[in-house]
Amino acid sequence: MAALVLHEYAASGNCYKIRLTAAHLGLPLERREYDIVKGETRTPEFLGQVNANGRIPVLQVGIDDFLPESNAACFYLADGSDLIPHDRFARADMLRWLFWEQYNHEPNVATLRFWTVWIGLDNLSDVQRAMLPAKRAAGEAALALMDEHLAKRDWFVIDRPTLADIALYAYTHVAETGGFSLQPYPALRAWLDRMAALPRHIPITA
Repeated sequence: MAALVLHEYAASGNCYKIRLTAAHLGLPLERREYDIVKGETRTPEFLGQVNANGRIPVLQVGIDDFLPESNAACFYLADGSDLIPHDRFARADMLRWLFWEQYNHEPNVATLRFWTVWIGLDNLSDVQRAMLPAKRAAGEAALALMDEHLAKRDWFVIDRPTLADIALYAYTHVAETGGFSLQPYPALRAWLDRMAALPRHIPITA
């Protein structure tokens, strides 16, 4: 595999997923940090050379190939490994959870974490403040759905961890910093413990 460079903001769960995937696979990553709060992903250099969309993470493969979108980058790293199910339906089900994570989970759980930790709830705009109840309710619904699913199984798709588990772990394990309580979700908390106990697991601070 060509040399891998992760353009990231390390505290971001979306960036952490890629590091966690690489750790599980034993793949080395060179890391380049950008401060999104200071607008370092909006500079002409970043927009012209890394991602015209002005967002991280971006996985750079070799010299010329740049892959934005966290779950796509995870899929690239894991392609051909046991993190991707071999069965056709199970593989599609894994992708279903990756899409669900970005559409239902991340916009609510991750957004409230960002607003709480980096912006501060007292500093929200009127528009953001008006969105708080709906985002909190949607985040709680996402966590409840995960807990219900995990009450019947150890992992999200098959009898071992897949990319679905990695993608969903990234923001779920820090959900409490966004004001969510995980106490009502025993199956979810047990799954978080199983993920953290995996042999090649690394914390978000690593």
